[in-house]
Amino acid sequence: MSLPDVLSRGDDFLAQYPRRSSAWQFFSHGTCLATIGLSKLILKAFYNVELNHFNKLERAIDRSKDENRGLLTVMNHMSCVDDPFLWAVFPWRIYRDVDTIRWCLGARNVCFQNKVFGTFFSLGKVLSTERFGASPFQGSIDAAVRLLSPDDTMDLEWFPPSEKVSKPAEAVINMAKKAKENYFPPVKRSRPAWMHVYPEGFVLQLHPPFSNSMRYFKWGVSRMILESTVAPIVVPIFTTGFEKVASEETAGTMIKRYLPANFGAEINVTIGDPIEDSIIEGYRQEWKKLVEKYHDPEHPTDLSPELIEGKEAQGLRSAVAAELRNHIAKIRHEQRNFPKEDPRFESPSWWKNYTATEGDSDPDVRFIGLNWAIRRLQSYLPENNNNTNDDTNNKKNS
Repeated sequence: MSLPDVLSRGDDFLAQYPRRSSAWQFFSHGTCLATIGLSKLILKAFYNVELNHFNKLERAIDRSKDENRGLLTVMNHMSCVDDPFLWAVFPWRIYRDVDTIRWCLGARNVCFQNKVFGTFFSLGKVLSTERFGASPFQGSIDAAVRLLSPDDTMDLEWFPPSEKVSKPAEAVINMAKKAKENYFPPVKRSRPAWMHVYPEGFVLQLHPPFSNSMRYFKWGVSRMILESTVAPIVVPIFTTGFEKVASEETAGTMIKRYLPANFGAEINVTIGDPIEDSIIEGYRQEWKKLVEKYHDPEHPTDLSPELIEGKEAQGLRSAVAAELRNHIAKIRHEQRNFPKEDPRFESPSWWKNYTATEGDSDPDVRFIGLNWAIRRLQSYLPENNNNTNDDTNNKKNS
């Protein structure tokens, strides 16, 4: 269940581009198809692709339409080419119109670093996401919640009983209800959205014996599940092989980074069973109880501080994220026959400590390339820009 202000902020974020216009829809569909087509050409020419249990995803896509529910796919993140090459693995028939093509999140400093990139990735149905300090309470996550919420369910948001709010707050509720009477969605669509998420937030490539392991999952994906107006259908996916196409060892190079490598390597995409609706609904009921318990009587249409940073709310988001991770890990070791992951990798606190110490806390875990979760490596951050400028000035003055 969602709160009106969350959905409103999602609308505002989506309205930054003219996504209702027929021209935008046309060029968006064309951009997606052209990118998928080029990716298919590369995979077919140079790699051996194995797709397992695609019927599970196809049934989920059909269910999403028939049941008027959003579709959320979650996957491990091993390569910078996971998107778009993943979509090249699937058959053309699922891309017959722009509404059957997924939405996803993309780092602002990578995908939206200038106007040209921003327009291209927006046409490709990518939402600009801030990393390092922006938290899961940002516009792209509100927009994802909004996209997973079918337009004809937008009158189902939770409002507190009038006896539990002040008169000024009751007026705000009435205004929100009235605004929905003349609601004009910022995205023209015929069905609820398909959102695809890499919940780790960063590419992860590790040296043996920890190959194909995962980081902990972040809370943004938990918000999508808990706060959409109708529970989405959630499908886990596990892949290997894309890391061979683009190894993190080439990060920072000018040529190797953008050329396919390891021709003939096997790429494997395995679709898991959709997570049972009863499991998803159980978490959503817990969220509803928290909203009823901790809504702010003075600002009843928005998330209260307790719902953002309270221990119960944070614990629930952590539980949802861990649930999703467990389902992907299950595909990893039960269907793909990898040994079970090192237990340390399930722990957010372990990863945070490992990143904060830049690997010194557990030197046996070694990255291929760089650990991009380290702030110092993000040159676009203001503090790192200042350091870079200072170093440049010092060299000039020396």
